[in-house]
Amino acid sequence: MENAYLVQIEQFEGPLDLLLHLIKKNEVDIYNIPIAAITKQYLEYMELLKELNLDIAGEFLVMAATLLQIKSRMLLPVERDDDEAEVEDPRAELVRRLLEYQRYRDASSELVVRNLLGRDVFARKFPSPELAEMEPEEEPADVELFDLIEAFRKILSRVSVDTFHSVGADGISIADRISQVLSILHEAKTVCFDSLFTDGMTRDLLVVTFLSILELCKLKLIKIVQVESLGSIWLTAAATDDDVDTAGLAGEDPELEGAFAG
Repeated sequence: MENAYLVQIEQFEGPLDLLLHLIKKNEVDIYNIPIAAITKQYLEYMELLKELNLDIAGEFLVMAATLLQIKSRMLLPVERDDDEAEVEDPRAELVRRLLEYQRYRDASSELVVRNLLGRDVFARKFPSPELAEMEPEEEPADVELFDLIEAFRKILSRVSVDTFHSVGADGISIADRISQVLSILHEAKTVCFDSLFTDGMTRDLLVVTFLSILELCKLKLIKIVQVESLGSIWLTAAATDDDVDTAGLAGEDPELEGAFAG
């Protein structure tokens, strides 16, 4: 797309979050990371982030180099004398960083929950059938960025290659698509993530739709939740129409007006 619209990905999550996501997704032991497989998937995510015109922070590139270095070290034969101390696992420092970061992230989440105590908290009603079936004591979990990217990657994998270079009659900017998504949420209240990507959409329009969702998250205009791990992802408006000036979005951010699909 011309005038590529960039989402600052570091405003969402960092490379350690991506690694924790991959470890969780592959259901592997954090103390025994299959470095070759995780490195391959990490690099695939990096390619997708570039393809989506997401502005990748330098620390993502540093982590990619670190993973490749660890992979190379693990391929080398280990030579040591019997009197020498045991050679440290090349993954040890990475595992230490992941565990430390995971503790920090869990503690931060707990503090956020504690800050809500004593306030008047009103649960949002979710009219969708899947969310309605939840037990009263259950709360839908917020969706992490890389869970969202994984869901979008599955959508892209179902798109015919023929649509990659299709050109629509009318272009649509991210600002326009944001307005459309908010209009859908105004009518339906809660929308399944997959339903925003309909059959027949060009690849560029799929990308613009996804970037629109990311922008709405950044602006805190929508909330994205998931009932269960790997289950359907749902979007719901986080603000009333009176709080949102969709017409002024493009004026506030010229990049929104400059990115088009079609």
